[in-house]
Amino acid sequence: MTESNKRKKKAAGGEYTAKQITVLQGLDPVRKRPGMYIGNTASEGLHHLVWEVVDNSIDEAMAGRCSRIDMRLQPNSRVIVSDDGRGIPVDKHPVTKKSALETVLTMLHAGGKFGEGGYKVSGGLHGVGVSVVNALSSWMRAEVKRDGKLWVQEYKRGKPTGAVKAVGNARGTGTTITFEPDPTVFSVLDFNLQTVLDHLRQQAYLTKGVVIHVVDERIKPPQPYTFYFEGGIASYVRHLNHNKDVKHDSVFYVDKEQHGVRVEAALQYTEDFKETMFSFANNIFTTEGGMHLIGFRTALTRAINNYGRKQGYLKEKDENLTGEDVREGLTAVISVKVKDPQFEGQTKAKLGNAEVKSIVDSVVSESLAEYLEEHPRDAEAMVGKVILAARARVAARAARETVLRKGALEGMTLPGKLADCSSRDASQSELFIVEGDSAGGSAKQGRNREFQAILPLRGKILNVERARLDKMLANNEVKSLIIALGTNIGEQFDISGLRYHRIIVMTDADVDGAHIRTLLLTLFYRYFPDLITKGHVYIAQPPLYRVSRAKEFHYAFSDDERDKFVKQLTPTNVKEKGTTKGKKAVKGKDVTLKLDGAVIGLETEGQDGSPAAAEDDSVKTTGGVTVQRYKGLGEMNAEQLWETTMNPGTRIMKQVTIDDAEKADEIFDILMGAEVAPRKRFIQTHAKSVQNLDI
Repeated sequence: MTESNKRKKKAAGGEYTAKQITVLQGLDPVRKRPGMYIGNTASEGLHHLVWEVVDNSIDEAMAGRCSRIDMRLQPNSRVIVSDDGRGIPVDKHPVTKKSALETVLTMLHAGGKFGEGGYKVSGGLHGVGVSVVNALSSWMRAEVKRDGKLWVQEYKRGKPTGAVKAVGNARGTGTTITFEPDPTVFSVLDFNLQTVLDHLRQQAYLTKGVVIHVVDERIKPPQPYTFYFEGGIASYVRHLNHNKDVKHDSVFYVDKEQHGVRVEAALQYTEDFKETMFSFANNIFTTEGGMHLIGFRTALTRAINNYGRKQGYLKEKDENLTGEDVREGLTAVISVKVKDPQFEGQTKAKLGNAEVKSIVDSVVSESLAEYLEEHPRDAEAMVGKVILAARARVAARAARETVLRKGALEGMTLPGKLADCSSRDASQSELFIVEGDSAGGSAKQGRNREFQAILPLRGKILNVERARLDKMLANNEVKSLIIALGTNIGEQFDISGLRYHRIIVMTDADVDGAHIRTLLLTLFYRYFPDLITKGHVYIAQPPLYRVSRAKEFHYAFSDDERDKFVKQLTPTNVKEKGTTKGKKAVKGKDVTLKLDGAVIGLETEGQDGSPAAAEDDSVKTTGGVTVQRYKGLGEMNAEQLWETTMNPGTRIMKQVTIDDAEKADEIFDILMGAEVAPRKRFIQTHAKSVQNLDI
C-alpha cells in the first residue's frame, strides 16, 4: 500500500478489521436497541412489557391448559402476572445445559412455540417476549409450580442472580412472573389502568372461558376487576354495539375448526352508515387485516346476495349487492387460530396465510346461509338494511361524480376562499383550516406564503357521523375541504394526491371552537383515516393570554403561565392576589394528541388541557400589568398570530394519533351519533372532571 493510500485510509477513519465488529451476547441487543423489540421506551413500550408476559398465559389458555390469569399492579411500577397453566419447564435443556426456565428467560428466540408439542397455536411466535421483558427490567422473579414443588429464579437486568432452585412444596401448576421496568431504559414508568383493562378485556373476549382478574394495588383500598365472557366474540360484538341502535336482536356466531384452522366469526347490523370490523389471528389484532378478513368479506357478500335472490328481495334485473353495501352498518369480529401463521413484518399487522382465506370463506358462507334460513325475521332486517345501502351508494356515486370527478379531478379550480401556498412540494406544505373570515384574514396576512395555505370555514361543518356520503358532498364547506386536500374521497380516495402533509385545525379557544374541531376530526376519522394514521393531522395551540407591562410582554398558554408572568412583571411593592406557581412554556414543539379519548378533551378543555377561567372582560389591568384574554383568533393581529401559532420555530401543535381504534370509534359514536341517551350519560359521568369550562 502506498503512503498516499495509507494517508487516505487514516483520514477515512482508521483501520476496519475484525476488531471493529461488535458481537452482542445474550440479551445485550435488547438493552442496546430496545425500540427494535417493543416499539419505543415511552408509554407504548412500557405497556408492551405487560402484553408480552400476559400473552404467555393466554397461549396456555388457548392450549386449553389455563383457566385463570391474575394481574396485580403494585406501587413502584411492579407488575405480577400469574396463571394456572402447566408452568414453564425447569428441567435441564439438552442444548444449553441450563434449566429450561433460565433458557427461556435469558435467551432470544427460545420458547415452546417453534418445535412440535409445545403449543398448537400461539401469539408469541418469535420467542423474544418474556426474555425481552427480563432484559428491560431492573429486577424480575420467576416462580413455577411443577412436579409438586415451587421453583424460583431471580434476575437483574436480564442476568440471573442465582440458579433455579426449589424453595418448597406446591399444589397444582402455574407460572408467576414479577418484574419492575428499568428506569434507566423507560422515560415513563406509570402503567395506565384503563389501557391495561381495555387490552385484557379484549383478550378475555377472544379467549372465551378464561377468567382474567386484575387488581390495582396502587390505590387504597385496592380496586379489583374481573373479565369472563362465555360467549367469546359474540359478547364482544354486543359490547361494541351497546350504544348503537341494532337492526336485529340476535348476533350471528360461528365457531368451527376446518383443516387445522379454528374460525370464530360474529356479526350484527346497526343503523349506522359505517362499518366496525376487527380481525385477529392467534389473539393478535391484525390492524391491516389479511387473508382471514378477505375470506370473511367474500363469504358475507356471497351469502347475502344468494339469500336476497332466493327470497325475491333482489329481482332478476337488479345488480348484485357489493361488498361496500353489505358492510354498511356492520359490526363484526373475525378471529382465527392458526398453527403456523405467516405475519407480514414484526408488527404482525397482516395475516398472509393463503389457505386461511378459503377456510374462512367456506366456514362463514355455510354457517351464515344456515343462520339466514333459520332466522327469517333477522334475515329480512339485514337484507333490508343492505338494499337501502345499495340505493344510497348509487345516489352517492352520482353526487361524487358531479362534485369531484367533474370538479377537482378534471380541472375545476381550487375553492376561491382557499389562499394557497406557492410551494408545490406537499412534504413542505401545510394547510391551516381556520374558523371564520376574521381569523382567516389575520392568518392570510400573517402566514408564510411560500409553504402555508389558509382555508377559512364559514360556521360549523356538517356532522358526518349522521350523514351519508351523498349528503356530505352537497355541503359547500365539506366540498371545499375535500377539493383543497386533493385526495378525493370514498372509493376514489388516493393519499398520494394529498397537497399538504400537515393539515392544521386552528379554531378559537372556546366551546364553539372545540365543537368545530370535533366536527373536523369526525370527518377525518370517518372518511380520511389514513391522514390520521400517517400523522398528517394537527391541532394548533393559540395562546389564551397576552400578559404585558410597558414594553415587555409574554404569551401564556394556560392559567399557570398567566399567573407566572403576572407575578414576574408585577413590581415588588405591589401585593398580588390569587397567583399560583407557573410552569415553563414550551415553544416550537409538537406534542401528540391521542384519539383514544382525546375528543373528550377537545370538547371540554382549553389549549393545554388546563382551561382558563372565563373573564368578564377580555382585558384587565392590575398593578400596572395588563392581561388580555384571547377569546378568538380574530382578536390577534397578523403579526401576533404568526409569532404565537403559525411560526414553526415558536408554535406549539398537537399531532392527532389513534392509539386505540375501538375506543376512538366508541367516543365518536357517543359524542357525534344520533343516540342522545349515551351522550347524556357520558356528560353526566364526566361533568365533575371538567373545571372552569369557558362558556
